[in-house]
Parts: sequence; structure tokens; C-alpha cells
Amino acid sequence: MSSPNSHATLAWQPIALLLVAMLSIQAGASMAKSLFPAVGATGATALRLALATLMLVIVFRPWRARVTREQWPLLMFYGASLGLMNLLFYKSLETVPLGIAVALEFTGPLAVALFGSRHLRDVIWVVLAVVGLVLLVPEQGNQPLDLTGAAYALGAGACWAMYIVFGQKAGNAHGPQTVAIGSCIAAAVAVPFGVAHAGTALLAPVLLPVALAVALLSTAIPYSLEMVALTKMPTRTFGMLMSLEPAIAALCGLMFLHERLSMLQWLAIAAIIVASAGAAMTSRPPVQTAANGEA
Repeated sequence: MSSPNSHATLAWQPIALLLVAMLSIQAGASMAKSLFPAVGATGATALRLALATLMLVIVFRPWRARVTREQWPLLMFYGASLGLMNLLFYKSLETVPLGIAVALEFTGPLAVALFGSRHLRDVIWVVLAVVGLVLLVPEQGNQPLDLTGAAYALGAGACWAMYIVFGQKAGNAHGPQTVAIGSCIAAAVAVPFGVAHAGTALLAPVLLPVALAVALLSTAIPYSLEMVALTKMPTRTFGMLMSLEPAIAALCGLMFLHERLSMLQWLAIAAIIVASAGAAMTSRPPVQTAANGEA
């Protein structure tokens, strides 16, 4: 007969794995910003997607998947939304603090969770999200929030929403191989922008260690941990815990990038977190936030 302590340990294991996965994602995003001076946001996106795709192809061997003509449109939309999501998110990081960028991007999964809701209670989550967005606009320190960067983050959120919708449909047919196929398409979409901007600078050997670390932290490690966590917890709990990501991003931005936010902006992030968690808890059927779309 197992002890209460062992049950408690088993219950905490998937939560710990998911928290580590989110921390890994945001640490990878923080590290990616160090590539911006050398190759720009588009170049960093190209390096991350190219290397991450190579890792996923080696692990999941997507050439073994039997894709029908009818399934290709779903995969194309899924992969294209993934590529554009990463591209727009990294562009937002050029001028917007990490925590704010992730909070703005989270409007995508929130919209998916609330779409088609017939419950009056879900109006609360919409109002909270809007309040959070409004609170993010005032000045951060002595500088106003860059509206272009904010627009990039919101665009990434829209792509994240499409990524969730098309990813769920495509994933039903091919499972984990969908990630590798979608990543190949995403790389085909985003890498040309990086090549056009940075050219041969992308091939500089000095960048490879950082780029590999970004690919590992942003893709290989979190995808693996989340896959294990999802098998050990309800989807609704997964979605609720994922709502902590903007706060984790803000803390990583503070620790690694020295990005300080005002109290008003912390309140804004908290409002978006509560809205996302509430939407995940009350949605029916529960919507699983697609794993780490933003980085």
C-alpha cells in the first residue's frame, strides 16, 4: 500500500516538469536576444528554427508519416503559423520586454479558449484580459511601450491561435511526427527572412553554441518534458498551469536581461494570467494550449 507522501510526490512530478519546461522556454528566449546584435531578430529566428527542426527530424523521422493530399493543407497552415509566430515574437523582443511580449502573445490561446463560449461567466475573463492589455500601454519607466513591438507580439498571438487550431487537427492524424513536419514547414517560411537580413553572418562559428543552446532550451527540452507531463495530468490542469508563463517570462527578463517592469505592468500581467487560467478552467471542452508556441 503506497503512502500519502508517495502519492503527493507523484502528483507534483508533472507540475514540476511543466514548470521546468516553461522556465526552459523563457530562458531560451532570453538567450536568443543575445543573438540580435549579430544577426537580428529574423536571423535568430532562422538559426533557432533550422537547428530545432534538425533535432526534431532526427528524433521523429517525419518521412515515415503517410500524408494524404487532403491532410497537406492542415499541415501547411500549421507549419506556416508556427514559423510566423516565432518570427513575429522575436521581432517583438527587439523593443518590448520579454514578460510583456509573452503576456500580449497569450491573447491568442486565450481567444481560442473563449471562442464559441456560451457561458456568461466567461465574460469575466474577457474583461480581465482587456484590462490587462490596457494597463500595459502606460509608460514603462521613462519610455512608453513600443506600439510596433506590441503589434508584433499580438500578431504572434494570432498565429499562436491558428497554430493551436490547425495543430490539434493535424496532430490527430500523425501524432508527434506532426511537430517535425510542421517545424520543417516553419523553417521554410522563416529561414529565408533571416538569410535575407543576416546573410553569411548566420554561418559564423562563434554563434553556433548559443544558437544550439537556444534550440535546445526552446524546443528539445520543453517539448520532451511537456509530453511527459501531459500523460500524467488532466488537459485542463495543463492549460491552467501554462497560464503562468507570462509571469515566468517576466522573471526571466528581470534575471537574465535586467528588464524591470512597473507595478502597473505586473498587475497587467497578473490580470492576463488570471484570465487565461480562468478560461482554461471553465472552457468546455477544455482547450489545451499548444506547447510553447512562442519560443
